[in-house]
Amino acid sequence: MGWFKNRLRNSIFGMLGSSRTPSDSVLLDGVEDIRESMLDALGDPGHKQFPQVIRRIRYADDIQALWYLRGDLMASLAALHGEVAARRKIAGITEQFHGLLPSNQMSRPSPLVN
Repeated sequence: MGWFKNRLRNSIFGMLGSSRTPSDSVLLDGVEDIRESMLDALGDPGHKQFPQVIRRIRYADDIQALWYLRGDLMASLAALHGEVAARRKIAGITEQFHGLLPSNQMSRPSPLVN
């Protein structure tokens, strides 16, 4: 079954235009580091106020699932700390995704970012 998963992932990265895929160990370490950063960003108040977000982050299957959970994390952090602080935290977490996602899935620079 492992060969099927690798082949499927390689074909997806190929369709999305990535010339290289991260190794399994790099991807696994990156996913866990990002998951930990996301959970740490919420802290104890976030764990109490947003258990559903914590659960979704904790049980996300892969790097793409964590990528799309940034919106939920942003909303939770903004409710806890305000939008400016939330944007700073999300920017730091977003940087951790570099090299782990296909290049066309990464955020594009926005003229609205200060």
